[in-house]
Amino acid sequence: MATTVRTLQNFIGGEWVESTGESAREIVSPVTGDKLADAPNASREDVERAARAAREAQPRWAALSAWERASVCHAIADLIEERKEEFARELSLEQGKPYSAEAIPDVEETAENFRIAAEDVKRLESSVIPSQDVNKRILTFRKPNGVYAGITPWNFPTLIPVELIAPGIAAGNAIVMKPSEWTPIAMANFMQIMADAGLPDGVVSVIYGGGDVGEALVTSEHVDCVGFVGSHGTAEKIVRAAGLKRTLIEASGNGPVIVAADADLERAAKGAVFGGFFCAGQVCCATERVLVDRRVHDDFLAAVVKEAETWRLGDPFDDDTLVGPMNNEPTAQKMDRHLEDALEKGAEIVVGGGRDEGRPTRLYYQPTVVDRVGVDTLINQDETFGPIVPLIEVAGDDEALAVANECYLGLQAAIYTTSLKRAFKYLDNLRVGNVVVNDSTDYWEAHEPFGGASGTRTGWGRIGGRYTMLDMTDLKTVVLDVGSLED
Repeated sequence: MATTVRTLQNFIGGEWVESTGESAREIVSPVTGDKLADAPNASREDVERAARAAREAQPRWAALSAWERASVCHAIADLIEERKEEFARELSLEQGKPYSAEAIPDVEETAENFRIAAEDVKRLESSVIPSQDVNKRILTFRKPNGVYAGITPWNFPTLIPVELIAPGIAAGNAIVMKPSEWTPIAMANFMQIMADAGLPDGVVSVIYGGGDVGEALVTSEHVDCVGFVGSHGTAEKIVRAAGLKRTLIEASGNGPVIVAADADLERAAKGAVFGGFFCAGQVCCATERVLVDRRVHDDFLAAVVKEAETWRLGDPFDDDTLVGPMNNEPTAQKMDRHLEDALEKGAEIVVGGGRDEGRPTRLYYQPTVVDRVGVDTLINQDETFGPIVPLIEVAGDDEALAVANECYLGLQAAIYTTSLKRAFKYLDNLRVGNVVVNDSTDYWEAHEPFGGASGTRTGWGRIGGRYTMLDMTDLKTVVLDVGSLED
């Protein structure tokens, strides 16, 4: 597949501008190994220019009616859908996800997020609160928070940014995005669509670079708030840098999937494998570990192996491919380390287990099933972020809950059971923000709230539809003494 090497520029205040930074990063396709682009590492001057542009644009944008902002959001959604195929093609080439199975749906859901935000902002309710004083009227209404720094990862290079951008701008905020240094092209294409659809200058700007650029953006005096999705390690750095600025944080997860003794094993196997291999396992709510009741372990393992063998690793542009390459070498090396650690502690590889030889890059990782995984392994204790379905045997519900809650990454879990009573036992006691019953840990809808549990290192606030919009607005209270006002 022939590609033209691009030179990316920052998008600031409505125009593409050359970075004043001194360094650049080569962007290489995990699919082909070909160079795709040179991306700048923004200077602090670039960062401040983008933040100032947002500061200038935000009041004008917020002054528009909710219906006017919603109209722009719908126009953006229309243009995303119009350019869907090319947008998805470049997304696959840069990120590695299968074109038909993942990239096209990602782009479609990106458009859907704008439509959801456009309608949610029209229903962003105000209220009148009763007062003990007959002459008083107490009103509450929501106002945009101001200027956001948006820092997002490489696994969903359009779908995660839009979870901040769509509700954020619909509510009247401006936002400066710093996408992952691994996938800047997707954000460049996304920004061009927003600009072409009529988004006013400065409402969204894009700057490129690594952690130093993110820190400069978070600490800018022109930035009021921070939205971040990514690893818990980076989240902790951002929170420290942000100080007292409001932050919306969604960080790492580590399952688990729990298969109870009464589970529908075929259904559980399909869900666990989907959650393990979708997006090559590079999802914060992937099947990071499966806690299976030992009474059904053997039958469940057989069902998992049967299902895993239907997931084809290959060229993302082949319609039969369900698993593409991993996005980058550091993440693939983490998968290597976690597997090695598990094997040293007694685990057994049943399917896959390593890099697939003879591919254009070394990032094609075999979909892997591992059995006899111990609770003392990195797989159980941390986020692997690769195409893996690891099985951990437990004696029953109490041990499953204990093992599940020992992990500090309490984002989303799944429980497979045919008992309503058992399901509620898990719903009530799992220390996670989201629980799915009888479906994959990867199950999520764009309008539902998603985020971690308090007391875990998964962040705070909620991503998803109106819940993000509520987080990205302030509740303002006004008390009117109507007795002192003239008609």
